[in-house]
Amino acid sequence: MRNQRPEILFLCVHNAGRSQMAAGFAREIGVDRLVVHSAGSAPGETLNCAVVEAMREKGVDISNESPCKLTDEIGRSADVIVMMGCGDECQVYLGKRYLDWELTDPSGKELDEVRAIRDDVEGRVRDLVDELVAKSS
Repeated sequence: MRNQRPEILFLCVHNAGRSQMAAGFAREIGVDRLVVHSAGSAPGETLNCAVVEAMREKGVDISNESPCKLTDEIGRSADVIVMMGCGDECQVYLGKRYLDWELTDPSGKELDEVRAIRDDVEGRVRDLVDELVAKSS
């Protein structure tokens, strides 16, 4: 990863909540120091409205994002793949660094519960971005 921008893939099943929050924070925090992807093994149709609102409260607008399917191209290009609740449903790419973040699924949760999940995601993303940017410098 030296002298190039590290690539992160945030991966969950529906790509409508957790992975979208993580990608939104990573883009805000990492700015142009890394490449961020977000995908799902079985993407939903739209983003979770409570997730979009919770992110807006933090000044991160993900309202124009939409769930997308994991492709081999994205999976192979990532240096780090962060899985969020997809277990065996997510494809594995050999030689990649995997992190498995156990996070509550925000689907069907009230905004107050989604805020707590959002804050957990933000802290994890900040730590990961700091680590990756330090390694690539």
